[in-house]
Formats: sequence, structure tokens, C-alpha cells
Amino acid sequence: MYKLILAEDEEDVREGIIAQIDWKQYGFEVVDQAENGREAADSIDRLLPDVVVTDIQMPFMNGLQLAEWIRSRHPNTKIIILTGYDEFEYAQKAIKLQIDEYILKPFSAQELIDVLLKVRATIEAEIAEKENVFVLSEHYRKSLPVLREQFLSSLVSRRLPAAEIAGKSAEYGIELSGELFQASVIRVDYIREGGEDVVSTKRPVSLRDTGERNLQLFAVLNIAEEICQKHDFGKVFIYRDDVVLLSVSEDRDEAAITSRTFAILEEIRQYVQHFLKLTVTAGSGTACNSPALLSHSFNDALQALDYRLILGNNRVIWIEDVESRVGRMLAYDELTQQSLIRTIKLGTLQELKEVVDELFGGLDAGLVSTQEYQIFLLEIITTILRVAKESGSEMSDVGGLGFSSLTEIQKFNNMGEAREWIIGVCSRLMDSIASERQSSYKQLIDQAKDYIRSHYEESDISIGRVCQHLHISTGYFSSIFKKEMKMTFVSYLLQIRLEAAKELLRSTELKAFEIAERIGFADPNYFSFCFRKKYGQSPKEYKNSSRGG
Repeated sequence: MYKLILAEDEEDVREGIIAQIDWKQYGFEVVDQAENGREAADSIDRLLPDVVVTDIQMPFMNGLQLAEWIRSRHPNTKIIILTGYDEFEYAQKAIKLQIDEYILKPFSAQELIDVLLKVRATIEAEIAEKENVFVLSEHYRKSLPVLREQFLSSLVSRRLPAAEIAGKSAEYGIELSGELFQASVIRVDYIREGGEDVVSTKRPVSLRDTGERNLQLFAVLNIAEEICQKHDFGKVFIYRDDVVLLSVSEDRDEAAITSRTFAILEEIRQYVQHFLKLTVTAGSGTACNSPALLSHSFNDALQALDYRLILGNNRVIWIEDVESRVGRMLAYDELTQQSLIRTIKLGTLQELKEVVDELFGGLDAGLVSTQEYQIFLLEIITTILRVAKESGSEMSDVGGLGFSSLTEIQKFNNMGEAREWIIGVCSRLMDSIASERQSSYKQLIDQAKDYIRSHYEESDISIGRVCQHLHISTGYFSSIFKKEMKMTFVSYLLQIRLEAAKELLRSTELKAFEIAERIGFADPNYFSFCFRKKYGQSPKEYKNSSRGG
């Protein structure tokens, strides 16, 4: 079923359109109706429809303004414009907005059905082109030259000499000249149902059904390549089981390269969800000033990706949103040490015990010298201290952890005692990090709420302004705000404004249009619409009832 939203300001027209068509028969589901353009925009952001059918004349935001907004925010959504004969010349201006179809009023149900079927055929053709399993299989066999891919993989897996990078990038035709570089990792989310990974036994009709991770990964690569080529930005390739994006910037503005990287990753995420019916999560590392340091940015991106366990999947996560990188020490290359770091930050006690068992499981008391054993314990303690420093945890709060703990290795009678001590220290550090994270979330939301309450009367306040004030990305803020407040930023801002309106209606003689302007509404009619929808009566009716009039 393809999701459809109908925007039409006349209720009887809306109900007539809905009633006359068996939507399910033609492969559509009407997920929402809207009586004005702004209400439609809110629904589109929330429900992500495949098709929007909109009248050209509506209050607050007309059909063409809505279409322009859709094209900027949801470029894959199909748009059908309803217009009268006297408006058709006006509607023709919408050609530059890439409107998919027009229907001239008055129209019959069959005329609308015919247009819907044309749009459905277009959607299905686009999806088939993107996810044709057999075409992708052939394309996969003829993918990027092996040497080029090996070189790109080596950039993120280890530090290469500058001379080798210059020589091979020139030989393989890969442009790596720039001032700043950044690595990001795009991972296909597993499709889970009832706690188990789903692998379909039916004949595959789409990539999602096949369960073939390699084909899914290569399909994501194809989309990522198209988008990077369209914007002439970044290089993408497959490394292990992920798609990697390498960003290169000609100037030294870290905010600029990060912002552009986020935009590319977000566009890739949306295209993958729309065309492949899959979701991906992307982690982005810190910017560095040399391609030789991309391996460190790549490791940061992998750590950012781990935070999907907390923030959820199907999003873009920047390491500097979730962890302070000031004074960061370089991570160890050993896989087990990386597992210990990840588990302390994000794992459970059971996972911690399993990782520590793995660490100690590689030791053979008969073959390990005392010096090697002490170095081994020093490496573990140093790793724990580094995690504590990065997380901002106080050593005294954790208990047993501090530079004096380096002397503990002299007191252990056996490996078992050392193992239990490490588990105890790590579990306390895990509790401290979790508590600090929750406290940080609350502090962040409190700061946002204070800013909104102080500026809600400004008509141009936006989530972008709030995030600029807080120095965080909008994607990260949106997920945290919704998780903590159980509502979106837009809903909270509207709630604050309407509560302020109620107080002004009760306590002043201001007119509704004056109150609308005072609380940040540019359109007094839209203020009255929102007020009535929220409280079931107009501002004037509320004012009279609150005063016993």
C-alpha cells in the first residue's frame, strides 16, 4: 500500500473524494487529511507519504507553496494538484516545481483513479529500477576495480605514509587534495521480527525480501554514489560490511565539512528508505587535516554508530554529539580492547563479563611471563582510565579507579582476582556513565526549554536556532527532545504559545490578532485555527467563558 495525504480546505469535497474511491483496490491508503497547507506539512513530516493530493487554493499555505516545501524537504514524494479551469494558467507556473500530475475541477472519481494509477506506475518503476535484484547482481560483479577499493579500504584501516597516499591516489585517479577530511560509516539495519533476524523463504521480489546482505549493501552503495556524484562531494566504497563515505573539503572550516557530510548522509538515508524499503544508520567521525589520519576519523565513526543502541537506528549520528573528543587519546587497534570500550560505554553487565572473559581467555599462565602479564593489565587499566576521562566521570565516584589503581597489579594473587577487580571497576564506571548521560540529556532539554520559553514570541524561532544556541546538530536534538518530552519540538513550541495565549486572553483586553502577533504567530487566522483545534473553541469564545461572560 502506498501512503497518501489529501489536502483540501472544503470538508464536503474531502469527504466526497474519500468516499467515492476504493483506495485499497488501487493500492493506496489515505493516512491523513488536512484542511490547510500548514496542517498538511506537519502530517507529511510525521507520516512520510508516497503521494500528496492537494488543492491549489488553501488558507495559510496554498497548494503551490506546499508543493515547493515538499520538494525541498521530501523530494521523492509525488504531488497531484487539484485546480479549477480559471486557475490553470496559475498552476502552470508549478512546472518548475516538478508537479507530477494535475486534475482540473470538476473531475470524476474515475479521472482521479486514472491519475493515481499513473502515479503508482511511476513509483513502482522507480523502485524496480533501484532494487532489481538481477541488475544489481550483474552490477556487483562489475564493480569498482579491486586495487582502487583496496587502497580506499587501507586509508580507513591503518595509517599510510603520505608519499604512498599521494602516489596511489594519482595512479588510481582518486582526488584526495584538500584541507580537511572526514570518514563516515553507513550500515544497513537488520530487519528484525519477534527478536529474530528475518530471512524470507519466498521467491525474492525486492532486496528487503532476499535477506542478501551483499546485494542490499551494494544497492546502498549505488544510491550513495549517485548522490555523491549529483553533489560532486565525497567518495564512497564498501569496506567489510559497511558503506564508507570519505569527505574532502577545500577549506579549513570544520563546521562546513561536517554540515555538508550530514546533508549527504541524510539524503542517502531517505533515498534508501524510499527506494529500497530498507533503513540505514550512519556514524560520522571527527574532521582531520590529513588523509593519513582518516583511520582515526573512521574509528570515531564506528564508535558513533554504536550509539544507535541508545538513540535508535535509521538516523545519522555524529561522534561529537554523543562524546567529548577534547584531549582524546588514540584508541588501541586490538578488537577485544575496542569491544571493552564499547561495552563500558553502551553495554550490559553480562556483555562486560563476556568481554572480560574473552580478554583473559587468551592468556596461558604457563606461557605468559610476569612482565607480559603486568603490561597486559596496564593496558586494560589504561583503557578504563581513558574511557573514564572521555566520559567526564570523576575517578572518586567510580571507586577503586585512579592512577593509584596502577599499583593494584602488584596485589593480585591470581588472574581470577584481577578479572573480578576489573569487572567491579568497569561496572561502577558503566553506572556512572549511564547516570551522567541521563543527566546530560535532562540538562540539554532544560536548556532548550528555557530558550524556547524566552523566545517563543519571535515568529522566526526554529529548531535550527535552538540547536545553534545549544551547539548541537538538529538530528541529535530532535531524537533526544522527542525521547525526553514525548512530543516533537513543533508540538512543544505550539503548546507554549497557546498556553501564553490563554493567559493573555484571561488577563488583558488585547484582541486576538494582537495576541497572535505577541506570541509569535505571523498569521492571526492560523493562530485562531490552532487555538480552536487545541481547545475546541475560538479565542474570543474562550475569553468570554473564562470571564463568566
